[in-house]
Amino acid sequence: MTENRLGNRLKRFRTACNMTQFDLAKPLNMSRQTVSTYETGSRVPDIYTLWAMADLYEISIDELIGRDTGQK
Repeated sequence: MTENRLGNRLKRFRTACNMTQFDLAKPLNMSRQTVSTYETGSRVPDIYTLWAMADLYEISIDELIGRDTGQK
């Protein structure tokens, strides 16, 4: 079984913002089904989509994808 850490993070941030998949899809000009494929790990969003999601959530892309920058 493959672990879907990115998809889980994407879903966690979306639900923390009290957004449905449709709520997220609309400002990103994509379908709800596309958001679902990202969250299930069927597809990986491109960098521009990650950037737009991070902007919507008011976080960095690093935080969105779970990258530890090593800065303490």
